[in-house]
Amino acid sequence: MSKLIISPSLLSANFGDLKSDLERVNQSEADWLHIDIMDGVFVPNISFGFPVLKYVSELSTKPLDVHLMIVQPEKFIREVKDLGAMMMNVHYEACPHLHRVIQQVKESGMKAGVTLNPATPVSLLTDIISDVDLVLLMSVNPGFGGQKFIPHTLNKVRELKELILRTGSRALIEVDGGVNLETGAMLAGEGADVLVAGNAVFHAPDMIDMIRQLKNLR
Repeated sequence: MSKLIISPSLLSANFGDLKSDLERVNQSEADWLHIDIMDGVFVPNISFGFPVLKYVSELSTKPLDVHLMIVQPEKFIREVKDLGAMMMNVHYEACPHLHRVIQQVKESGMKAGVTLNPATPVSLLTDIISDVDLVLLMSVNPGFGGQKFIPHTLNKVRELKELILRTGSRALIEVDGGVNLETGAMLAGEGADVLVAGNAVFHAPDMIDMIRQLKNLR
């Protein structure tokens, strides 16, 4: 069984010394860099805009895993692509025409992901699961870092894994929110492929060692 993919969440980085934090991520075994873009509409917070992310993209050597917590994410496909993003992830709840948006993301040359909020059932993905490269399950309510992990997420990972196997989809399962060594081990046991970790990584005494430990949970 392959090792977990680890995607440290930029939202928890020290923006007073962002270059140093990114250098440590670059030196680590992290696979991706997770970037949350918030608009203050879809979620009750605002994170950072594209001028800041351009700076981040120039410093990071890791593929960019971009998560848009915004309304009408299709308006920003070009901007996300111009960052050099590997993955563009949109919320099921923000896209009434989800299939169209997924196709537009893929046509741009990026991989396409879809995110589910904690109260959104996995069963709603039945008609789109074969079209996406990744499903991100939120294990906290989106909008703020440092929240407590929602235990029901473990059931959702299990259910999503069953859906993927049943349909022959090749989508990866990513989980974001309250991920640490304890919850990460449980998620890996249920079939998660990608762990997004914010505070657990950027607030650790040794970021590089923490990433190594997370990556070796499975």
